[in-house]
Amino acid sequence: MADAAAAEHQPSAKEIRLVIGASSAGTVFEWYDFFIYGTLAYILKDAFYDVDNDTLGLLLVWSTFAVGFAFRPIGAILFGYLGDKLGRKYTFLVTVTLMGIATAGVGFIPTVATIGVAAPIIVICLRVLQGLALGGEYGGAAIYVAEHAPAEKRGFYTSFIQASVVGGFVLSIIVVLICRALIPEQDFVEWGWRIPFLLSILLLVISLWMRLKLSESPVFRAMKEAGETAGNPFVESFTYPGNKKRIFIALFGVTGVLTTIWYTAFFSSLSFLRGPMRLDAGLVEWILLIAGGLSMAFYVMVGKWSDKVGRKKPIIIGAVASLALLFPIFWTMGSLANPGLAQASQENPVVVSGTQCTTDPFADLFDRAQSDCGKILETLTANGVSYSVEEGGELGLSVSGNAVPIGADWLESGDARRDGILAELGTRGFNFERQTPPMANILGIIGLLLILGMLSALTYGSVAALLTEMFPAKIRYSSMSIPYHIGAGYLGGFLPLIAGIIVARTGNVYSGLWYTMIVVAFGVIVAWWGLKGGPPQEFSDDDA
Repeated sequence: MADAAAAEHQPSAKEIRLVIGASSAGTVFEWYDFFIYGTLAYILKDAFYDVDNDTLGLLLVWSTFAVGFAFRPIGAILFGYLGDKLGRKYTFLVTVTLMGIATAGVGFIPTVATIGVAAPIIVICLRVLQGLALGGEYGGAAIYVAEHAPAEKRGFYTSFIQASVVGGFVLSIIVVLICRALIPEQDFVEWGWRIPFLLSILLLVISLWMRLKLSESPVFRAMKEAGETAGNPFVESFTYPGNKKRIFIALFGVTGVLTTIWYTAFFSSLSFLRGPMRLDAGLVEWILLIAGGLSMAFYVMVGKWSDKVGRKKPIIIGAVASLALLFPIFWTMGSLANPGLAQASQENPVVVSGTQCTTDPFADLFDRAQSDCGKILETLTANGVSYSVEEGGELGLSVSGNAVPIGADWLESGDARRDGILAELGTRGFNFERQTPPMANILGIIGLLLILGMLSALTYGSVAALLTEMFPAKIRYSSMSIPYHIGAGYLGGFLPLIAGIIVARTGNVYSGLWYTMIVVAFGVIVAWWGLKGGPPQEFSDDDA
C-alpha cells in the first residue's frame, strides 16, 4: 500500500522543519486573508452597506462572511479531486494564490457611497472565491504534513497546522492594530481599512516562495508510482467501504464540535466585547491578540498529548467541558467587561410595552414593516440593555417603573431612536460610553478567553492527524475535506450570523450561545459513538 511504501522514506529533520514551517506559514497567511474580513466587520458594515440600522448592517456583514463559508464545501470537492489526482503540493499552491488575489481585491472595491449596490455584490463575489480557495487549503496543508510525519509524532507535527488557524486570526489583529497606531482613527475608517486587505499581495508572494521549495508528499509519490491513485476521488469518497459512516462522524462528531467552539471562542467573544459590552475597540483587539497568541501553544500541547492517549479523549473532554462552561464564561466576561451596565440593568429594570413586541432584524432589507415596539427592542438589544416585555396596550418604555417619553422622531429614524434612547437611559443610571475596565478586569477577561482557547484546542489540536488516519490515502484529500468544510462552512461559518439573529429576536445578548450548545451536544453523542478510543491507529479497511 502507499502508506507502507512511503514509510520507507523517512524525511530528515531538516525536511520536516521545512514542511511544517512552509505549510504552517501558508496556512497562517491564508486564514489571515479569510479572517481580516471578520476582524474589520464593524467598519465594513458602513463601507459596503447603506442601511439605517446598526443591527441589520452587522447582520449583512456576517451574511457576506457566511457566503465564503457556504462555498467552502464546493472548494473542498474541486480541490480535493485535484489533490487526489494531481498531488498535494500543486493543489495548495493554487488555493493560496486564489485566496491572496481575492482578498487583495476587497481592498480595491469602491464603497457603497461611490458605486451603490455594486459594492456589496463585488464583495460577495470575492468572498465566493475565498471560500473556494479555503475549501482546498486546509486539507492540503494538513495531509501534506501528516504524510511526512512518523506515526508516533503525527499529532504533534500536524498540531502546528491547527495552531496556524489561530495564527491567521492573531495576524489579522496585529495588522489592524499597527494600522490603527499609524493612521488617525477617522482616516482608518474612511480608507485605512483597505491596507490590511492589500497586504495580502505581499503575503501571497511569501507563501508562494516558501511552498515552491517543497516536494510532493511521499505518500502521494508512492501511490503515483504504484498506480494506486483514485479514478474519481469524489465518487469513491462515497462508495469506498465504510466511508459514508466515516464522513458522517467527521462532519458531526469532529468538525461540528470543533468549529462551533472555535468561532464562539474567538469571533463571538470579539463581537460580544466590542458590541453590546461596549469595550473600546482597540482594547478588544489587544485582549484578543494576547489571548489568541497565548492559546496557540495549547493546540501544539494537545496534538502532542493525542499521540499518547489517542484522538478521541481530548475531543470528548473539550466538548463536554464546553457544554458546562460556555454560559458561565460569557456571563462572567460580561460582568468584568462592563460591570456598570449589568448593575444598571439590575437596579433599573427596563420594560417595553406595546403590540407585536418582536423584532424582525431583516425588515429594512426586505422592505417589511417593523412594528414600533420591535424598533425599540432592536435598539435596546444592539446596545446590550436587558429588558422585559409587556404585550398589549400603547407603546411604552419605562425604567424602574418611571415612563420614558418617546421622541416624535424615534420611530422614523434609527439614528434618532438610538441617540434618544441612550440619552434617556443615560440619565437613569446607564453608561453607554466606550469602556476601559480596570486592569484586574482586563486580566480576568484574558483568563476567560484562555479557557475558551483551551476548550478549542482540546477539540481541534489533534484533528488533522485524526482525519488523516480516518480515510484511505488514495481518496484522503477529498474524503477529509468534504465533511470538514461542510461542517466548518455551514455549522461554524454561519455561527456569527445565526447567533446574531437569535440575539436580535430574543433581546438577550447571551442567547446566541444556544446554537453552539445544540451543535456541540449532538456532536458529543456522535463522537462518543463513532470515534475509536485508545492510542492512534493507521487507517484500516477493518474499520468499515
